[in-house]
Amino acid sequence: MTNTEISNNNPEKELIVGKSISDGKTKQTSKKNATQNKKIPLSNAKLKKSFDEISNEILSDLITKKDSLAREIKELQTKKIELEKDIESNFKGQSDNIAKRVKGFQEYLTGALQNLSQNVEKLELVSQPIIVKPSPLDEKKQDNSKNNLANVPALSETFKPDEQIIKSCFSTFTEQPDFYAEPWKLRRSLDASDIEFMNDWFFNMGGRGSLESRGSRQKNALLSAGLISILGELYGDQFQTLILASQPERLGEWRRILQDSLGLTRDDFGPNSGIVLFERPEGVIERADRLEANEELPFIIIDAAETSVEIPILQFPLWVAFAGSDNEIYDDLELN
Repeated sequence: MTNTEISNNNPEKELIVGKSISDGKTKQTSKKNATQNKKIPLSNAKLKKSFDEISNEILSDLITKKDSLAREIKELQTKKIELEKDIESNFKGQSDNIAKRVKGFQEYLTGALQNLSQNVEKLELVSQPIIVKPSPLDEKKQDNSKNNLANVPALSETFKPDEQIIKSCFSTFTEQPDFYAEPWKLRRSLDASDIEFMNDWFFNMGGRGSLESRGSRQKNALLSAGLISILGELYGDQFQTLILASQPERLGEWRRILQDSLGLTRDDFGPNSGIVLFERPEGVIERADRLEANEELPFIIIDAAETSVEIPILQFPLWVAFAGSDNEIYDDLELN
């Protein structure tokens, strides 16, 4: 029997069959929806779990980077402390030397400007000397002068008459320093080797010659202060000390040491004072000539850094040139 036949013969049965079919479809649809609703919470849970994992990974990465940065900062701070110690240990002495040279140059420049202003105020017009050629009648007189030169005593005998005074000064220099002595008196003490150098300069060289450097400008200046003190005892105000050093820093050091050793002031350094400082040998020669023309005595001191001595300087009766060693001259040039 076919469906057509059933529907034709029994319409009620046909309605029941259709209703059952529709009810079956409704149940299948509700099952599918229930399954889909179960899948949605599961997917949300998975998303939440993956988000937490990612957050934890990012947080752990940040913590790792923070620790790494903290270690690098600590290392950099350690290096900074080491560099500061290195800089302080390596450049502290050099900065002190630079400060001393700057101070010496400042003192020299101040004194030079004061001397320049005094010279301008006391500037006088000097007439040109008249040169007169000798007459043939004067030839006999020149012959007589040559004969007189033959009777000039040796250089070593120059200070023989003043030997007692000089020896007395030597003994005073070896005693305790007198920090309150009068100006132009040596306020420091000298050792036996210094006395030997001075004795040789006075009684063997006759007050003119080269002495071996004592190793530093400070020691040379101290020895020179002793010579100036003795010459002051012998000649009083009739002599002037001329110091030659080709660098302002060196002249500033000479000024400072002599001022301290002889109890002097800035007024004692100048063209019309007891000590004059020069950077060029031409100025020394010109000044020494003027002093001799005025019947005064120049005493020339040449710094150990000067590698040569001008020949005209050798004609003057009192001069001392300190001969520095190669290492001493090289070190001095390197500092300047």
